[in-house]
Amino acid sequence: MKKIMVVFGTRPEAIKMCPLVLELKKRKNFETVVALTGQHNEMLSQVMEVFNIKEDYNLKVMKKNQSLTDITVNIMKGMEDILKKEKPDLVLVHGDTSTSFVVALTSFYNHIQVGHVEAGLRTYNKYSPYPEEFNRQSISSLADLHFAPTQKAKENLINEQKDPKSIFVTGNTVIDALKTTIKDDYDNSELDFAKNKKLILLTMHRRENLGEKMRSTFKAIKRVVDEEKDIAVLYPIHLNPKVRQIAREVFSDNENIKLIEPVDVFDFHNIMKSSYLILTDSGGIQEEAPAIGKPVLVLRDTTERPEGIKAGTLKLIGTDEDRVYKELKHILSDKDEYEKMSKAQNPYGDGRASIYITDIIEDYFK
Repeated sequence: MKKIMVVFGTRPEAIKMCPLVLELKKRKNFETVVALTGQHNEMLSQVMEVFNIKEDYNLKVMKKNQSLTDITVNIMKGMEDILKKEKPDLVLVHGDTSTSFVVALTSFYNHIQVGHVEAGLRTYNKYSPYPEEFNRQSISSLADLHFAPTQKAKENLINEQKDPKSIFVTGNTVIDALKTTIKDDYDNSELDFAKNKKLILLTMHRRENLGEKMRSTFKAIKRVVDEEKDIAVLYPIHLNPKVRQIAREVFSDNENIKLIEPVDVFDFHNIMKSSYLILTDSGGIQEEAPAIGKPVLVLRDTTERPEGIKAGTLKLIGTDEDRVYKELKHILSDKDEYEKMSKAQNPYGDGRASIYITDIIEDYFK
């Protein structure tokens, strides 16, 4: 029996890794250990509850006003002890978080093999997104198995001279998660304010957008809401105090823009399904929304998910106030454009990525 350790620390990672944990736990060939870093805390535990998964370890590294250096040092120290105790045959990390990079590095230092879920995403600009682009490129240099969500991601890894035999196109596990969370009979009182209106779901939190980029984006959204009386914006606001301060400065006293506390993954996915369109700088939402037919305007200057742009499910609009205003007005007024985006084929898999990844790991250890 092989011991597989799955490590994650943020809410987005948890959403994407929990389906894989559940699949690994079904297999008799594996002992599955779940370790959390707690890079996110409350938001992470919400996801664990939805998927009914209990962790074996939790470093609880989250602290107020901590730097990336603090996160890195604290995770490395904590994971060193766990890895030496458990001695796993393979450590699985996800995507591009500081948790994933530090855990991959610590595993390498301890001669433990690393599997990288959602491998091969690239912008090739190390500061966009920051620090995620550096993290994922660094993980790729350490990983023994690369689970790429798309053919494009695989091509990126091959172009970087990674062994083609170590790269597998599996789709994205976030599509698997939707099977657990989406319900046809969902209802939530938080949506009552938007009855008979087009609901726009907003999320924005990325480090590189903090400050004036975020403020200009919010100002553009407010301008549109002030002009268009048949729309409403729901913003489950991130816990970062800087995000909250800017949002409250710009959005205060507007009855058609509602700020709510972060919601669990069950509510979020179903609110997403209830929305008309989505404004976000998130990575995962760029994959989730197309699976349920929701157009996405991406509030970033770059995206590591060009498949969605090519397929027509996403549109990259940046954070300039006038550009955001123009693009949001356009999608709200152009029914043909909206239909084209909402009906474009989802490029991120068939919802069986966790099964494919687990099968590959079984074959690898044979």
